[in-house]
Amino acid sequence: MLKIIRQSIVMLLLMTVLLGIAYPLITTGAAQVLFPHQANGSLIEKNGKSVGSELIGQYFDNPGYFWGRPSATSPQPDNGTGSAGSNQGPTNPALHDAIQQRIDALKKADPGNTAPVPVDLVTASGSGLDPEISPAAAQYQAARVARVRHLRVEQVQALVVKFTEGRQLGVLGEPRVNVLRLNLALDGLQAR
Repeated sequence: MLKIIRQSIVMLLLMTVLLGIAYPLITTGAAQVLFPHQANGSLIEKNGKSVGSELIGQYFDNPGYFWGRPSATSPQPDNGTGSAGSNQGPTNPALHDAIQQRIDALKKADPGNTAPVPVDLVTASGSGLDPEISPAAAQYQAARVARVRHLRVEQVQALVVKFTEGRQLGVLGEPRVNVLRLNLALDGLQAR
């Protein structure tokens, strides 16, 4: 019996050192060497200061910026510690009300825009933290952003095209635009 207890304790200590210390250090070290940007949160910097992550949406409600997907996190939008979907199904009246409020906000910010509202501007993603919108959602907002910033619509549309990323490996996912990167480029365009 004492032999079995001793073997168990030795195995516990060995596994603790291997899997609790050595393995995390090796994988963290390899990630820092091979993928430092991703291992450190895929942070986006402006003037040497971190302004966000390319993996987590940022909340924009100023009409001079592109707006991202609505966030399902509460009480604060795009709260990475509260990642979750709304769990509201298509027959839930609360979902219909939320969508209508989002449509109304978009129409209020750009009353002259009669185009259909892209679905990703009024529905949250499964995580509630999507950093990207569809190119159609970005183009839908281009005229409003151009008008508020006193830019030509063609300038803003060209930025949208420039920041549109294609499908991964040419077949996975859909084309998308990272809202934070687009808004930072927009600020850079206006600074010139």
